Amino acid sequence: MRILHINAGLEQGGGLFHIVNLLKVARLEQQDFTLLTFADGPVAAEARKVGAKVDVLGIDSRYDLRLLQKLKRYINKGNFDIVHTHGARANLFMSMISGQIPAKWVITVHSDPTKDFGGRGFVGRVFTKLNLRSLRKADRLLAVTKNFKNLLVQQVQVDPAHISVIYNGIFFDQDEKKQLQHAGFNIINVARMEPIKGQMLLLQALSELKLADLKLHFVGDGSALQELKEYVKAHGMNENVVFHGFLPQSAINDLYQTMDLAVLTSYSESFPLVLLEAANAEVPILSTNVGDIEKMIPDEQHGFVASIGDGGSIKNAILKAYSIHQEQPSTLNEMAQIEKSYLSANFSMVQQLNSIESIYRVLLNN
Repeated sequence: MRILHINAGLEQGGGLFHIVNLLKVARLEQQDFTLLTFADGPVAAEARKVGAKVDVLGIDSRYDLRLLQKLKRYINKGNFDIVHTHGARANLFMSMISGQIPAKWVITVHSDPTKDFGGRGFVGRVFTKLNLRSLRKADRLLAVTKNFKNLLVQQVQVDPAHISVIYNGIFFDQDEKKQLQHAGFNIINVARMEPIKGQMLLLQALSELKLADLKLHFVGDGSALQELKEYVKAHGMNENVVFHGFLPQSAINDLYQTMDLAVLTSYSESFPLVLLEAANAEVPILSTNVGDIEKMIPDEQHGFVASIGDGGSIKNAILKAYSIHQEQPSTLNEMAQIEKSYLSANFSMVQQLNSIESIYRVLLNN
């Protein structure tokens, strides 16, 4: 099978790592996968690092319709069996030429498509409608959670027979991680600084807790960054909060060595890769009850779960982890090891690749 993955190329979050990890495991398993991006940005750069085959169309404008002819020629000349798109812009352009190419079309739905353009006014509403229309035209949708499948059926009116649930995976290390000695209780939040990620709830919870030896590390950039910084300053939290900005994964892995808890306080998520990565680093995890998080944190032995949008619930979950750390820190270490063992057995990249390839074969009747 010749498989082409398409992305606009400017992803910097979980979508980027999903695409790059899939290309990496396909190369290791000697599968014929190619990445095509519209711009030569971070996705193409990271894909090259893992040895993936990468091509760039080189379009200057985000919505330059001259791309359509280039895209159609590239796909048909390459004789690809499957075209697999990631992201609203890739979906939109593919939907406009799908009737002119023989390849089957697959979309991975990485996030809630009804919220992808939230807060962008009229333009956001237009692009939301266009993206939803694209989702209905594809031959198969891959939803990264059962919740997303249900949403696609109920709100986007996609035939459930055209949707498969494929959970995200990562490359898990088998070696035991060594946590570096450090003072206090360190929390890390790796996410885009956007309202949907709920970082303001996290700050409000910490402001109410007033734990002098607790330090929060934010990793990421986004539209809410300035508002979060202003809140920290206004509430006298400068000594307790560090903004690192966007960091490469290697730098995040270094940070994990001094972290006691990885926290995600989102209002909406799929199957968050950042928590898999924290678990791989043997950092205990705490998440709001988003997506199919019960698959990742099945019980209290594996981590902490708080209610979505509930600052009090988030505060109580953090306080519980903090109290365990103060009274019996080895318990948190054991929790992290249990979680890593469970996740590595169930959500590896090889398992994810095999599941996706089985869908390809069904579409091609192989």
